[in-house]
Amino acid sequence: MQASATITCGLMLLASNVFMTFAWYAHLKELSAKPWWMAALASWGIAFFEYLLMVPANRIGYSALSLPQLKILQEAITLAVFVPFAMLYMDQPVKLDYLWASLCIMGAVYFVFRG
Repeated sequence: MQASATITCGLMLLASNVFMTFAWYAHLKELSAKPWWMAALASWGIAFFEYLLMVPANRIGYSALSLPQLKILQEAITLAVFVPFAMLYMDQPVKLDYLWASLCIMGAVYFVFRG
């Protein structure tokens, strides 16, 4: 049950992070010429779907993971979703800094999940 809950949580967090990343950043590209409040309304609409996944994912994950483990898992997934989004959707250049940031997050994952 514990591995299943962790996998389910991870997959739901992955999906919710896709919505979150688009809600937070896609308006910078797609709605830059529109007033900020239009971007906010569009982002809130997208974020609704993020929350439909995030809240149950956290509840499922908390049945198998500690709160710090749940948070660090979320941060690792966020980075794993954000980097391809930044490069592929937002046309940001590939940077070595992404590797260093990923290594720092993986270090956090190691320390919070060890033992």
